[in-house]
Amino acid sequence: MPELQRETTATAQSKYQVRFDVGLDGLTRVGAADIVVWVDALGVSDTDAVLDALDSGATAVRAGLVNRRAVAQWVLDQQVGRGRRVSIAIVAAGRGGGFSSTDVLAAGAVIDALVALGIDFTSPEAAVACAAYESLRNAVGHLFTASVSGQELLARGERDRVVAAAQVDSSTDVTVLRLV
Repeated sequence: MPELQRETTATAQSKYQVRFDVGLDGLTRVGAADIVVWVDALGVSDTDAVLDALDSGATAVRAGLVNRRAVAQWVLDQQVGRGRRVSIAIVAAGRGGGFSSTDVLAAGAVIDALVALGIDFTSPEAAVACAAYESLRNAVGHLFTASVSGQELLARGERDRVVAAAQVDSSTDVTVLRLV
């Protein structure tokens, strides 16, 4: 799959350090970034498609609620190691190219963790995702099992997977999809 055409207009959110959008198309809208955080809270997206869609110079990691702090710390460590401010695109995987509440909540959680570390020059889109997580953080367990994506997995007998995915900061693992 060829690299996606990047937005170069004001819609790219490129003036912000932390950007947010949804789905593979969201990768084009947020603009080129040093680090892409692909947020797939329930682990159902095709990461090969993500890698195909990335800018050649972008590092990419996968995140969810379970490792939001670990990913945020990893991003900060990358910034320190590079000796400069890095641009960060937080992209919620979405559901069939559309909205997924679990991915948006998890993306907001990652943004919340970045803000807690001082990486807080966020686009309005990123601020809204962060606010969604902040206001709903006490309900994520219910929201994950009640969401459309969660219900689909529950119907397939994967309740434990959904419940585990809603455990905030239960993992310190960071899955690097591509390191540049």
